[in-house]
Amino acid sequence: MSMARRRSKLEIYLDVLMLIRSGVNKPTRIMYGANLSWKPLQKILESLVEQELIREVDARDKRDRRTTTYYIITRKGESVINYFSRARDLIRIEEMVSPLILRE
Repeated sequence: MSMARRRSKLEIYLDVLMLIRSGVNKPTRIMYGANLSWKPLQKILESLVEQELIREVDARDKRDRRTTTYYIITRKGESVINYFSRARDLIRIEEMVSPLILRE
């Protein structure tokens, strides 16, 4: 029985950013998509808003009591995703090249 490796804080934050970018923008949906519990998700969303990586939108309809808060990604948030995606791609290239170099 193998146990899955725990995600780093960075990986969790990036997962949340990528979910929001893909259109999963309501808190409960983000929670399920990122496989998080409610309290940690609230802290992450608060942190991402404070850092201006996402923006909180309250589209409350006065006739409807349900929470209608949703999140959208900002340009800064897009930049963070792109930066780490490029870095991850570079690391993958390094991993693929290294074994070949060792054989020579």
